[in-house]
Amino acid sequence: MITNQRKTKKNSTTVVVKLGTSVLTSGTLALDRAHMVELVRQCTELKKQGHVVVIVSSGSIAAGREHLGYPKLPNVISSKQLLAAVGQSQLIQIWESLFAIYGLKIGQVLLTQSDLDDRERFLNARDTIHALIDNNIIPVVNENDAVATNEIKVGDNDNLSALVSILCGADKLLLLTDQIGLFSSDPRKDPNAQLIKEVKTIDDTLRKTAGDSSTKLGTGGMVTKLHAADIACRSGIEVIIASGSTRDVIIDSLSGKPQGTRFLPSEEALEMESHKRVLLSNPVVSGEILVNDEVVNALIRKESGLLAESVVEVKGEFNRGGIIRVSNLAGRSVALGIASYSSKDLLNIVGRHSREITSVLGYNYGSELINQDDFILI
Repeated sequence: MITNQRKTKKNSTTVVVKLGTSVLTSGTLALDRAHMVELVRQCTELKKQGHVVVIVSSGSIAAGREHLGYPKLPNVISSKQLLAAVGQSQLIQIWESLFAIYGLKIGQVLLTQSDLDDRERFLNARDTIHALIDNNIIPVVNENDAVATNEIKVGDNDNLSALVSILCGADKLLLLTDQIGLFSSDPRKDPNAQLIKEVKTIDDTLRKTAGDSSTKLGTGGMVTKLHAADIACRSGIEVIIASGSTRDVIIDSLSGKPQGTRFLPSEEALEMESHKRVLLSNPVVSGEILVNDEVVNALIRKESGLLAESVVEVKGEFNRGGIIRVSNLAGRSVALGIASYSSKDLLNIVGRHSREITSVLGYNYGSELINQDDFILI
């Protein structure tokens, strides 16, 4: 049965695995299916252990080149979009066939920067990923390179993976590349370069150390991975940069065995539940919901999100994804949250039981008007 209700599992870790082009091709010009099936095996093992796996996969342009026989094309953005348009379908078919070996299904999610900037589209993308996860389907995310231009691109799949980690509330981000981690200097030039095993703070000195280590096939180097790690760590997510060719690297990343370079999540971010604060940063409040004191106390105790039957009054006009204030009947502000429904929808379902939402609106975005993960107390 397909459901869109978010679930939580005890002792379950949500890990986003970012796979760079150099990993998927093993440094060649073609996708390395043998290595890809090994990566799938490891993801499957994590699933068996009860963990949640989300994949951010590069490789569409490389797959397009391979499928078209490595054509000579002009060096313009439309050529890359052409290759991505052809290659994305090839890439997802390969992932689908490899996961099918282990009886697992996948779902493709293509995103651009504008999908992540717009709050309503952000929520829609998040709901899609959570629906896939809740129904034991592995999300495979990639930037929509076939239509993305410089104005709407995330930039590279390293940064995309950090944003996806925030979007799906991940505990850990694993950036797999053709290098075993971050070094004290460029190991290609300095034989005395030392692997940095753990990083507590990402500063300008470390950024300078990262240098430029982009590969021929990929668009990201160590600098972009460091930037992605910074984004994720500031949101309370642990990050590991490691070699995608290391045996059992995905499995071992959750077993406590040292892998590559480990970036510790910001303690302040963990204390402040910063994944919520990222969503609610610099909010423009466009509406207000009034609830009674019993509901206020439940919100403070974090027992659940806000249900339609708990709402007494709706004020203002706002769209799904808008920032709204939750206040008690005396007008005292209690929380800020991201609305799962527009004010127009809320006016029709206020005071109704969650099971009535679909019959009233003809659709639903879940039982909670503000999800438990999407509000902060003020």
